[in-house]
Amino acid sequence: MPEQTADQPPVIEIRNLHKAYGALEVLKGVDITAPAGTVVSLIGSSGSGKSTLLRCCNLLEDSQQGEILFQGEPVRWRGEGHNRRPADGKQVLRIRTNLSMVFQQFNLWSHMTILQNVMEAPLTVLGRDRAEVEHAARGYLEKVGIGDKADAWPAQLSGGQQQRAAIARALCMEPQALLFDEPTSALDPELEQEVVRVIKALADEGRTMLIVTHDMRMAADVSDHVVFLHQGLIEEEGPPERLFGAPQSERLQGFLSATMPA
Repeated sequence: MPEQTADQPPVIEIRNLHKAYGALEVLKGVDITAPAGTVVSLIGSSGSGKSTLLRCCNLLEDSQQGEILFQGEPVRWRGEGHNRRPADGKQVLRIRTNLSMVFQQFNLWSHMTILQNVMEAPLTVLGRDRAEVEHAARGYLEKVGIGDKADAWPAQLSGGQQQRAAIARALCMEPQALLFDEPTSALDPELEQEVVRVIKALADEGRTMLIVTHDMRMAADVSDHVVFLHQGLIEEEGPPERLFGAPQSERLQGFLSATMPA
C-alpha cells in the first residue's frame, strides 16, 4: 500500500464492511484504504462484491456493519443491521460531492448538450458561478479529448466519447476522489482504449481513484494497489507487479488465467 503521511488521513477508508440483500451476504467484512494520490483497483469475478463495495463507499447503498471514513471523518449512522442508515443527510451530500462516480452506462442526460451535462451538477449542487463553471467544463472536455463536442447531444457521440464526457462531468465537481464502476465494459475494444488513455492520464496526475474493472491490463498499468475480491472477501491484495506477476492464491491464479490474454 502506498505510504500515508501521519498528518494526512486516507481519502477513503473502509473497515470491516458488511452488506447483505436480505439473506444474501454480498460483502462479508472488507477493508479498503485509498490514500491521497493513489489508484486502487478492485478485480474479481462477477458477483464478488466489487460494484456493491463502490456503491457503499459512495453511500448509494446502505451497509449493515463496519465503518466508512472520508478523509478521516467517519460516516455517522443510526439504527443497526438492515435498519442502519446514514444519520446526517448534510454529511452524505458533502461526501458524495467529493466522491464523483463514473458509471458503466454513462448516465448522460439525453435532453442536454454535452456541455450542459458537465455543468449541471456544479451549478445545481455546488451553486458555483455559471461563467466559472462553463470555463472549467470546457477545459475538462478538452482534457478528455472531446472539446469539439461541447454543443453536441449525447446521442450524436460514440460510446467512448460519451464515457469521456461522463469523466469530464465527474472532474467538473472538483472531487477529492473518483470512483469508476466498470468504466470500459460497455464499450467496443477500440472505443475502450480511448477511455483507458484518459484514466491513465488521470492516474499520472496523481488523482485518487477507486476503480472496479474487468480490464486487467488497465489495472496493472494504472494501479498502486490491487484488491482481488472473491465471494465478498478479499482473497489477495498488493502492488500490481506482485498480484499479476506472482499471484499467491490458487483462486487468483485461476481468475487471471481466465481473464488475462496469453
